[in-house]
Amino acid sequence: MSGHSKWATIKHKKGALDAKRGKIFTRLIKEISVAARAGGGDPDGNPRLRTAVLAAKAENMPADNIKRAIQRGTGELEGATYEEISFEGYGPGGVAVIVDVLTDNRNRAVSEVRHTFAKNGGNLGESGSVRFMFSKKGVIAVEKDAATEEQLMNIVLEHGGEDLNDEGESWEILTDPASYEAVSGAVKAAGIPTVMSEVTMVASTYTKLEGAPANQMVRLLEALEDNDDTQNVYSNFDMDSAQMEEA
Repeated sequence: MSGHSKWATIKHKKGALDAKRGKIFTRLIKEISVAARAGGGDPDGNPRLRTAVLAAKAENMPADNIKRAIQRGTGELEGATYEEISFEGYGPGGVAVIVDVLTDNRNRAVSEVRHTFAKNGGNLGESGSVRFMFSKKGVIAVEKDAATEEQLMNIVLEHGGEDLNDEGESWEILTDPASYEAVSGAVKAAGIPTVMSEVTMVASTYTKLEGAPANQMVRLLEALEDNDDTQNVYSNFDMDSAQMEEA
């Protein structure tokens, strides 16, 4: 299984996503506000905002929260102004890592991200050092007992998906960003529950880790995601599911 969807699946099973719902709401509110500031408050004319609103609705965020986040972004309500920064670096074993942050304090964000890498066996790299390894894709993961391969392949073919992969315990649908909404909507309309469903950065190749470096990589990812400024963390790591469960 690819590193991203495997990491998301394990977090789901651990209940980490539910435990961090407050943090998820904070990240989504930031993204909605920044998207509205950059492209306007109408989701129909602002693809980034539309994606952020769909993600918020998928997490059952109240409509009033979404509305206020948009209004902060358009200036109708007062709110903090966030700066977007993307960090690139390396984790244990040379694994590529990208960290996207939205922060109201650039110096704090840079210091904390650099410290987190250094403390967990990694280091920051130059801009462009690892991003070329990733491309933006829609990823929809479905547990094997939730749908058949035929069901999902029909959705992929009918709604413009790119591929359907067998990832062991789950199926993984890949789409280009433009087709993501149509494919994810079709999966939802079919009543098929998902382990994860989002537009993300997918690596072209993966680096497998074992033993101590693998455990250290998990700690690095958890520490980066625990940072209040962090929006997204992407990496090209791979490791056995059994070890990740224990990490």
